Amino acid sequence: MSEKNHDGKRTARERLAVEREKQKSVERRRRTLIVGASIVCVLGLAAVIGVVAAKAGKSKGSAGPVVAPSGAQGKDSLAIPVGKDGARSTLTVWEDFRCPACMAFETAYRPTLHELTDSGKLRIEYHLVRLIDGNLGGTGSRDAANAAACAQDAGKFRDYHDVLYANQPRETEDAFSDDAKLIGLAGKVNGLDTPAFQKCVKDGTHNSWVNKSHKAFQSGGFTGTPTVLLGGRNIYQDQTMTPAKLKQMVEAAQK
Repeated sequence: MSEKNHDGKRTARERLAVEREKQKSVERRRRTLIVGASIVCVLGLAAVIGVVAAKAGKSKGSAGPVVAPSGAQGKDSLAIPVGKDGARSTLTVWEDFRCPACMAFETAYRPTLHELTDSGKLRIEYHLVRLIDGNLGGTGSRDAANAAACAQDAGKFRDYHDVLYANQPRETEDAFSDDAKLIGLAGKVNGLDTPAFQKCVKDGTHNSWVNKSHKAFQSGGFTGTPTVLLGGRNIYQDQTMTPAKLKQMVEAAQK
């Protein structure tokens, strides 16, 4: 091989090596840009999450004083009573306004509960919790409970309680976190939609009270809603229980 040809081949190899090096350099820069862009997206997402978390942390009344609604009774004033104090039977209900099972119980038993409380034979103690908020996220359980407590301040708890269940959104929808919806539903209860009620809802006046009620629910070892106790017995777990049977039990206690 002539020296000239040898030099030509060597030059070609060198040019090829240089070209490969350029391609590698381009590829390295491309990967760096992709990784860099990915990091920016993640950081951007983290920033968005941070903003959302910050807003959630500043949620209305989330760390305010515990303000029990008017007329609340029991330990730490965590029970909202419905019915006469002199009733021989007391039904204790732990419930969540976002809970479909609670709505099913209320729908099936409401006529009987109204009849028994109106006749003075039964007293109900309602304890409001925010179980679904913890399971599915959101604040609708708490906000609806706060609004119900605001209705208690106005002496309209039972009627508003029933309206909330009659208009319960799907469990996965946090619709009760919307103050406008809660206030709008108050329009279905005669005399409830007042400036005082609206302020109570918007300020989350009873939010800390709801949180305290929920902690009592957890401390009590209860695992689900509704928990319905009659004489300390969870009648909701009794597969044979019916509204008619509950009525018989309450009326038997009157004798």
